[in-house]
Amino acid sequence: MVAYTLLVFVIRRIVFALAATMALLAVVDWAVRTRRISPFSGIARFCRRVVDPMLVPVERTVVRAGGRPASAPWWMLVAVVVGGLIFIYLLEFLGGLLAQLSYGLSQPATLPVILISWAFKLVELALLVRVISSWLPISPYSRWIRWSFVLTDWFIQPLRRVIPTIGMIDITPLVAYLLLAYILEPAVLRGVQSAMGA
Repeated sequence: MVAYTLLVFVIRRIVFALAATMALLAVVDWAVRTRRISPFSGIARFCRRVVDPMLVPVERTVVRAGGRPASAPWWMLVAVVVGGLIFIYLLEFLGGLLAQLSYGLSQPATLPVILISWAFKLVELALLVRVISSWLPISPYSRWIRWSFVLTDWFIQPLRRVIPTIGMIDITPLVAYLLLAYILEPAVLRGVQSAMGA
């Protein structure tokens, strides 16, 4: 586990360096695109040769969504930061699972509690994926996202009949996450632990 913790630490630093580099490139490229830096300077030529080809997919998406091409560097920065945070979260999530598995193998009596905890964590992760995918132009029927709807619809649909939306914002996934993580999971795990202790 020490090696895994060190790996996550190194990846955190790499993601931070990548985000800082992307922030610098975004500022410079934005300044070139908005003519705050001369389009004939060496910096502008560097941006056109190196940075702009990386931004082409982002720029297409921004233009299709009705945005201005000059904002593509900022959207790329957002994608790098959010993607990095999600990646680090998943690594830490996996590290927690590995630590629990290691403990469960050394204490076999705790395996049922660990497996139930994993089931809750999987549904909570599916809720997060469902929420994040709703912010992006991704179909809920995509093979990458559909699993999150399959794992969470049983819980979200009944809540939607009770919880009203706030304007255009559907808070049902947030309420579902809070109910699962802070009420149902602790209650079920306490019940299983007390049943095993009895």
